[in-house]
Amino acid sequence: MPHIAVDYDHSLHATFDRRRFALALHTLAAETIDGITVESCKTRFRCVDETVIADGEPGQALIHIEFAILPGRTTETKSALSRAVLDLVRRHTASVPGLVVHASVDVCDLGRAYTKHVSPAAPADPATPASPGGR
Repeated sequence: MPHIAVDYDHSLHATFDRRRFALALHTLAAETIDGITVESCKTRFRCVDETVIADGEPGQALIHIEFAILPGRTTETKSALSRAVLDLVRRHTASVPGLVVHASVDVCDLGRAYTKHVSPAAPADPATPASPGGR
């Protein structure tokens, strides 16, 4: 928790630094909402091949972020997170020349039946040679 999904327009693929954005987003979430830590954040990105905005005029892109958190936060807290995320999106897409970026955020509660499982890392295969300099 939280689970974050970022759908972004293919026209941003080459210029949108997704890893840098996610790391900043995780820090922002931890600073904005009590009980969230950077370590608990998980973000996945989905590149959308085609987006049509309004009358289909070129030079427009879309980013939509779904931010699912455990229930119990106030509407004001969720709104503050949404505004902060939109500001972060603007900062990370401002340098894209000739492109109008439409951004939206939906902060919602995870369902009451939400559960999770984290599988531990499998032990290293002793038959696998060590990497150079690894000894």
